[in-house]
Amino acid sequence: MRNSTLLATAAFAVAFASPAAAQDADPDFFNGFYVGGSISAETVDDGPADTIVFDTDQDGNYNDRVRTTTGANAFSPGLCNGRPAGGPAFAACVDDDTGLGYQAKIGYDVRVDGPAVAGLVFEASKPNAVDYATGFSTTPASYSISREVDYSVALRGRLGISPGSGRGLIYATGGATYGKMKHGFTTTNTANSFTPMNEDKWVFGTQLGAGGELYITDNLSFNVEYLITRYDHDDYYVAVGQGTAPDTNPFLLDSGGTNIRPADDLMVQSIRAGVNFRF
Repeated sequence: MRNSTLLATAAFAVAFASPAAAQDADPDFFNGFYVGGSISAETVDDGPADTIVFDTDQDGNYNDRVRTTTGANAFSPGLCNGRPAGGPAFAACVDDDTGLGYQAKIGYDVRVDGPAVAGLVFEASKPNAVDYATGFSTTPASYSISREVDYSVALRGRLGISPGSGRGLIYATGGATYGKMKHGFTTTNTANSFTPMNEDKWVFGTQLGAGGELYITDNLSFNVEYLITRYDHDDYYVAVGQGTAPDTNPFLLDSGGTNIRPADDLMVQSIRAGVNFRF
């Protein structure tokens, strides 16, 4: 992802270079309102620790280990940051789902000092990337939580440099986003009861990235952008109850139930390409 961003930025820098680099930029470029749209390649950025975590004493702290009556780790087959690759006895995972997203936006740019450009953009987005976190118990059974941003809105600022003739812009961008988080839960455990709590809630997040933009005509520009979006932990969890399981069930030993949730914030990487129509 990051290498692709550097290559795209370098390509824009070459396109902007010209013998007129020392001349003042045309103030009509990147100065006013615009509307635009883009498509994106969306991937979930997670590490080996982005699995599921447990709250066996139901005190709100997800730092417990689910243990059997002998004190053994009931999830000793392992945890992973993906979706199950096979049956419950096969403790392995495949990658998260990537997706093709799309965005619509409206923004405003202004030249603040010669080639320097500052702007503000409001954007609506449909990301289409799914994050999974999974655990495998000794039963054997698998437990998998999925989450994705169904849709979101964002407000970002951007600050950049428009060299040469002023038809191109290289910039950094950052701001806040508000997304509708969608969750799912699947398990092969048919004994305990599982109740998802606080599903499909709106969650705040932050965005940070960089990009480049180039005028194709006097009113139409082409834009590429790389963004990292991090969404805060929401209140979603799965409450595990007794169901038809005996009192010796590991989920019940500590407090009569256990809560399960993803271990970390959701972080999505996005490479976007689009066009803007400028007034």
